[in-house]
Amino acid sequence: MPKLDLTSQERSALRSAAHPLRPVVLIGDRGLTESVLKEIDLNLKAHQLIKVRVAGDDREARIEMLDTICETLSCANVHHLGKTLIIYRPDPDAQIDLLNRDKKESGQVKRKASEPYTPKKLAAEGRTRDRRDTKPRKSGAPAADQPKSMSSPEGRPARTRLQGKAQPSRIPRRSGSALSLRAGVRRSRG
Repeated sequence: MPKLDLTSQERSALRSAAHPLRPVVLIGDRGLTESVLKEIDLNLKAHQLIKVRVAGDDREARIEMLDTICETLSCANVHHLGKTLIIYRPDPDAQIDLLNRDKKESGQVKRKASEPYTPKKLAAEGRTRDRRDTKPRKSGAPAADQPKSMSSPEGRPARTRLQGKAQPSRIPRRSGSALSLRAGVRRSRG
């Protein structure tokens, strides 16, 4: 069976898709046996893109194994990094192509740079934000629609942040170790 050929863009996309994967087949000291080839074939049918881990230090033997796997199972060599082989074989029965997934399937919808940002609440209502929906910018002069007095709707004066709380006192400091002071209180030795 012939080997599959990939373009550089397809290879790059498959390499990035295989990054989070873990090896599903381990080739041990016995090398490439019929049972190992059968296991690789089963995993290629199930996942289309797999990683294979090869034991052994001989680089030439790993390259031979990779070529044998690709020729025997008619799959594509995506990448060979150290003792890890990345192999891809598209499933003709599957309707989903790993290389051309639609952005809507992954749940990521990005707006164009020319479109204004729309908050989630407005998007849920089906509305978009335009210049009239934006908040007025803060300036030194009060806006015409804001009341000039700082009072609550019931007529009481507005509370300040520290009203009702103790004003922060000045903590005595002295030169020397910061560890000698506990919670800002100086204890006398005696």
